[in-house]
Amino acid sequence: MTHLETVSPEALRADMVRALHDQDAITSPSVAAAFTAVSRHLWAPDMPLDRAYDLHSIMPVKTDGYGLDISVISAPHLQAVMLEQADIEPGMRVLEIGSGGYNAALIQELVGADGEVTSLDIDREVIDRARKHLDAAGYAQVKTVVADAESGVVLGHFDRIIVTVAAWDIPPAWISGLTAKGRLVAPLTVCGTTRSVLFDRDGDALVSRSYRLASFVPMQGEGTAPDRKIMLLDGVALQTDNEDVPLNAPALARALEGDRRQVWSGAAYDLPDELDWFLTLNLPAPARLHASQDVIDRGLVEPSARLGVAALVGEDSIAYRTRRPNENTGTAGFESGVIAHGPQAETLAAQYVELLQRWATDHQRRGAATIRYVPGAAPSPLPPGTARKRHGYVSVTWA
Repeated sequence: MTHLETVSPEALRADMVRALHDQDAITSPSVAAAFTAVSRHLWAPDMPLDRAYDLHSIMPVKTDGYGLDISVISAPHLQAVMLEQADIEPGMRVLEIGSGGYNAALIQELVGADGEVTSLDIDREVIDRARKHLDAAGYAQVKTVVADAESGVVLGHFDRIIVTVAAWDIPPAWISGLTAKGRLVAPLTVCGTTRSVLFDRDGDALVSRSYRLASFVPMQGEGTAPDRKIMLLDGVALQTDNEDVPLNAPALARALEGDRRQVWSGAAYDLPDELDWFLTLNLPAPARLHASQDVIDRGLVEPSARLGVAALVGEDSIAYRTRRPNENTGTAGFESGVIAHGPQAETLAAQYVELLQRWATDHQRRGAATIRYVPGAAPSPLPPGTARKRHGYVSVTWA
């Protein structure tokens, strides 16, 4: 018998809570108490206990025909971050969009006996599984609802709405479903990159109070994100949700296989998640460049593209970010640069470098962005820092 097989779930849960404290994911006594009270392993009876209580491990709930996750219970670290963002108080009425059961149980602990929790999901199978485990764990008071979150939000007003799937847009029902002082925590996706954003109501609009890097399975149903994706070469893909970005696969593939232009910005490379958010919202024709490890190993594409990197795309040219060691750029020890390919490489590289330099000079700190969601038609032409959505638009400014 191994050491892990002799450790009790209670001990593993206590270790998890301490680790979440140490990483500043848990910052309040109430969230710590909720994670201590709820037995996470009950929602994954076939998963080894050490994985069930690992800070960064998800619990798969359902996969599609290709074996890809379409429903998961998020990792404890991300759940703790979102619950701290939400600042849930006893007696509140809370709606969870995207069900798994475990997070709803945590929320029930936070609202207490006088509060009300509703967990909604589009998939009957997912809701039935959540219902089974909620009842078994002693959380029969949590309501479960099968509906499309785009238009099927439960009637009434909620103090908090927490979305646990990647949301490309914010439907009107989510805003109207909040109380006047209600809060929405949603993983907002712009051009393939997602941030868990804490929004307060601001009349008919929303304004952010905090945001954190996040990763979630995509929304299903009417709220499915538009996704334009092309393969440039074997192992190299380009993705965008912006209908104005040109995606000429043959021309861009030729560019990528041709000569490269490398330009260094002289600016420090630091806080990559913040930098990526700034680039995604300010590049005039943004996309995400993805490359497999074998393509990177061959030197065709830089390592920055392994998990996706913000790219500037032209009809026959492309530019994206890279870095190199440079101790003269500050404590991070790296300098930002640009790799560009194609006939317009020089022009695209110059545009990209200007943004890298502006970021490093004016905005290189955590939490510099303020994110607004405004219902209705987006302004035309689209200003920098703005992304058009189905029901409105996202406008981001940097302090």
